[in-house]
Amino acid sequence: MSDPTLELSGIAKSYNQGRENEVTVLREIDLSVNAGEIVALVAPSGAGKSTLLHIAGLLDTPDAGSVKIAGQDVTGLSDRKRTAIRREDVGFVYQFHHLLPEFTALENIVLPQLANGIAAAKAEERALDLLTRVGVSHRADHRPAALSGGEQQRVAFCRALANAPRLLLADEPTGNLDPETSDQVFAALMELVRGTGLSAVIATHNLELAGRMDRQMRLEGGALVAL
Repeated sequence: MSDPTLELSGIAKSYNQGRENEVTVLREIDLSVNAGEIVALVAPSGAGKSTLLHIAGLLDTPDAGSVKIAGQDVTGLSDRKRTAIRREDVGFVYQFHHLLPEFTALENIVLPQLANGIAAAKAEERALDLLTRVGVSHRADHRPAALSGGEQQRVAFCRALANAPRLLLADEPTGNLDPETSDQVFAALMELVRGTGLSAVIATHNLELAGRMDRQMRLEGGALVAL
């Protein structure tokens, strides 16, 4: 049996907010995500879901515990090595699309690949394939300002998967969209993730969306429990 794509063990994180005022955000978090598995992370605002995703994606470090990606303990690696793993193995999607406004949809997906040493022709081919999968290939030459909110987020999904990561981390990826658009965009995300076979942890407030995933976990009071 292969190693889990993501394995968090004993993760703890606290922040100091003024003198003698320490706030514990995460307490002894354990989470294992297998290859091809999609896990819903359900949490109210301020519960620490973004902190947990940042630790899982090597954007932050825990006070205690370990992070493994594809069986490799990446907790204590140098910043340079963590950046390399993050660039190659982890894709991020946020509530806001964060697309580069001066580039087209296609170019926003091509650029991360060029930064990773992929040839331009191959990068464009993959970018167009991803845009086709989420139904916006006909908007490939449009800049973000000319796209609808749902189209912008679909392009952001494609950009997150541009370098074929092992793991996708999404923080309220449909939170800025109206209910109908949210449902359509989430369906596109699920189809994209299933089609590429990667693992995913997707944070959401929406229990109906969470129910479409393989497993649901709730973060509350710094602890992670199964729903």
